[in-house]
Amino acid sequence: VQLQASGGGLVQAGGSLRLSCAASGGTFSTYGMGWFRQAPGKEREFVATISWSGSSTDYADSVKGRFTISRDNAKNTVYLQMNSLKPEDTAVYYCAAAYRQIATNDEMYKYWGQGTQVTVSS
Repeated sequence: VQLQASGGGLVQAGGSLRLSCAASGGTFSTYGMGWFRQAPGKEREFVATISWSGSSTDYADSVKGRFTISRDNAKNTVYLQMNSLKPEDTAVYYCAAAYRQIATNDEMYKYWGQGTQVTVSS
């Protein structure tokens, strides 16, 4: 499975961005998908995950109520809608795929995209 993340950019605090992650090379509808992020000097951290059917989601406490993960299995794409962005959301965001799993632990994900930079200015 190949994953291509896009949609990052520079935004002011309080603004919004929507990240996309397009998948190819596998049966997308059988993979749970996750978003993770890594800020400079910090470890990679879980952001959000969605089950292969889209019926279940989970979020890090730091983004609950501000971020929404969704997927379109017909388009082989998972999204991360990010609202009310804060400077502390600045990071490289990665999408990842785990076969028939919904997980907050990055070790459960076998396939990773290349990352997209999100920068939130104060």
